[in-house]
Amino acid sequence: MTQAQLAQGNDPLLAVRDVSVVFGGIIALNGVSFNMLQGQILGLIGPNGAGKTTLFNCLSRLYQPSSGDILMEGKSILTRPPHRIAEIGIGRTFQNVALFPNLSVIDNVRVGAHARTSSDIVSDSLRLAWVRRGEADMNKKVHEILSYLDLDSVAHTVVSGLPFGTQKRVELARALAADPKILLLDEPAGGLNHEEVHVLGDLIRKIRADRKITVLLVEHHMGLVMSIADHVVALNFGRKLAEGTPAQIQADPDVIKAYLGSKDQ
Repeated sequence: MTQAQLAQGNDPLLAVRDVSVVFGGIIALNGVSFNMLQGQILGLIGPNGAGKTTLFNCLSRLYQPSSGDILMEGKSILTRPPHRIAEIGIGRTFQNVALFPNLSVIDNVRVGAHARTSSDIVSDSLRLAWVRRGEADMNKKVHEILSYLDLDSVAHTVVSGLPFGTQKRVELARALAADPKILLLDEPAGGLNHEEVHVLGDLIRKIRADRKITVLLVEHHMGLVMSIADHVVALNFGRKLAEGTPAQIQADPDVIKAYLGSKDQ
């Protein structure tokens, strides 16, 4: 998908506006701004300590920016608590898999689907008709996602007994079950071998195409980012160092010096 296709008459789906985060005098983010267009795969890169995870945690409302704003479809998300961020269409995975280890695969994915249901404890306990219909729809969606990610064969397996790569797919399934408009992927290639990373890249592109989901990818695996991202934002020491297409970022001398390495180093 080209930038021209993405930009046709589109306002940003997500806008990060001059976001700063200060922890006890330490500046983790310093005036970072960028836009994400609908349907885009945006890669967020930078060396350790650049501020990538801090920004990710602001987007998922685990952190509150010290200043600036984050807009989703033109509306600030900063008044929303973390447990209500899925309601507006933001889903995420974690660098360290954050599943419920003693639950089955299907139950972990159901947790994600519950994030977008409107039932409450009273309605659930009374088993009202609309709640039963909602459960049937949810179970249908969960099974569809398990099939989509080739997890049918392990649906009833306890997550803790699965290989790490499979657990990462379960976490992705849980995020997709909440019907996100934007999917935040935090180091999805971490712990995967070369072939698994290649398969992951194909899967991310497929999810974008099939499910019309916009993807923000924080990743150290430069081959993955440069092969699938439409646009890349590079951070260093909490500031935006550069942004552009993968080719532009790979040729940027400041990025090469800070992150990619240079022949002189």
